[in-house]
Amino acid sequence: MLLSILILFIGLAALILGGDFLVKGSSSIALRLKISPLVVGLTVVAFGTSVPELLISVKSALAGSPDLAMGNVIGSNICNLAMILGISAIISPIYVQKNSLTIDWPMTMGSSLLLYLLVREGFVDSYEGILFISILVIYVVFIVRKSRRDMKVVRNLEQEFDLPKTQHTLLKDLSYILLGSAGLYFGAEWFVGSAQEFARQLGIEERVIGITVLAIGTSLPELITSTVASFKKETDLALGNLMGSNIFNILSILGITSIIKEIRVSDVILNTDIIWMLGVTLVVLPLMLTRRKVGRVDGLILLLIYIFYTYTVVW
Repeated sequence: MLLSILILFIGLAALILGGDFLVKGSSSIALRLKISPLVVGLTVVAFGTSVPELLISVKSALAGSPDLAMGNVIGSNICNLAMILGISAIISPIYVQKNSLTIDWPMTMGSSLLLYLLVREGFVDSYEGILFISILVIYVVFIVRKSRRDMKVVRNLEQEFDLPKTQHTLLKDLSYILLGSAGLYFGAEWFVGSAQEFARQLGIEERVIGITVLAIGTSLPELITSTVASFKKETDLALGNLMGSNIFNILSILGITSIIKEIRVSDVILNTDIIWMLGVTLVVLPLMLTRRKVGRVDGLILLLIYIFYTYTVVW
């Protein structure tokens, strides 16, 4: 018992350090590549913080626990846009760029709707996994190219734009990203393993573990990264990380997992949890549209929604 508690705190410490390193490295890479921090959050940071979900989902599917695999992804997406976005906004209001409204949110909602339509047959197979991966590749190429074009236009028009010079070498930036990703990976693994053991000792069913314990545990990298970004006023990175993580969770994690092994979807997840995911994603839109920022009151609303959802699942 004491060893599990110790591992729990070691995992949390690794997550905090990993999030800090990942924010430092990715912000510097954004300046170096002349792309916006939002795009880095939607790609490099989102994928790095989604590694725990990928590991858990693949392990669960191969072990014959599809409710853990699917519940982990759905629960993480709800956690990202309710609890984590809420906490980040309470720390520091998150200002919303036009691209977040016209590209990133529609992509997040579209991925969620596509998943809902495809899983109505009761499973996600390899063909659907290939479709998910293909859509993700097209999306990443599009946003990176668009960001580079937009940044070039700004420079050519000599408009005022806050682009501080990076003080790090490329090797140091990459080292930060690798160390950060490693810290998030191992930290989440240690934290989730300890928390999952406690949950199973209490006799909680797999779906509830996936939706709550695993979802919160594997979302800790997003939580740490986004809150660190909020404290550092890198709000573009915080918002991009969360929406990008939701997109990656569906398109890459379920895509890769279903290619390796078909994922069965229970009726409860289909008719309850995915509906909650769609609802939370929908609620975020008017909050983003109001004054073009997610403020502290909005963050509190999102956090209360997540608390209520978790209460209904556990109860």
